[in-house]
Amino acid sequence: MRQRTWTVVVPVKRLGAAKSRLRGALSGVPHEELALALAADTVAAVRACPAVAAVVVVTDDPLVAAMADAAGARAVPDAPGAGLNAAFRHGAEVATAGGWAWVAGLTADLPALRPAELAAALDAATAGIPGVRRFVADAPGSGTVLLAAPPGVPLDPRFGVGSAAAHLASGALPLTGDWLTLRQDVDTAADLAAAARLGLGPRTAAVARVDRPAAHPG
Repeated sequence: MRQRTWTVVVPVKRLGAAKSRLRGALSGVPHEELALALAADTVAAVRACPAVAAVVVVTDDPLVAAMADAAGARAVPDAPGAGLNAAFRHGAEVATAGGWAWVAGLTADLPALRPAELAAALDAATAGIPGVRRFVADAPGSGTVLLAAPPGVPLDPRFGVGSAAAHLASGALPLTGDWLTLRQDVDTAADLAAAARLGLGPRTAAVARVDRPAAHPG
């Protein structure tokens, strides 16, 4: 049986401010409901990943915190206005408070994520040059969906516009596996449609009123 090794940090903004470019993407669906569904499916997939021992959700939204608790993740308060990278750093500090830990930061907008693809990426992050952070770029290649750090190495997140280049410049190395559901983050209506073609998780599928595949593998 695979040993569960990783603690994954997932920051989630207050729902009213999250995923602003998706506002109005689904007619008749409150924006906060869609944002919560995206985060819920992401957290559920991470919790189901066989390489993950714990999930830390950094948020100051009570609905997100309740979702995280119900999913078996640990919700910790964010510092309002501190920003995404500060939330990743805070979550990483919580994850490493007990000492030795493999820590990964993951964006909260991966509603098609398959646990097996996340496991494959995390396994790849443990291979190769020791003591080096690794990252997975998003589908277009300019953003970052996953940043992974081995024990004793700060996560040092550089999420934001052009984050793939920023992470590379900071010394992190790219992981290049063909992980379609891991790379498909959702910032726009077109991204949501692309994720739907891969197969949405149950919460997002229900909100988007689309049929899920007969099986949502791995």
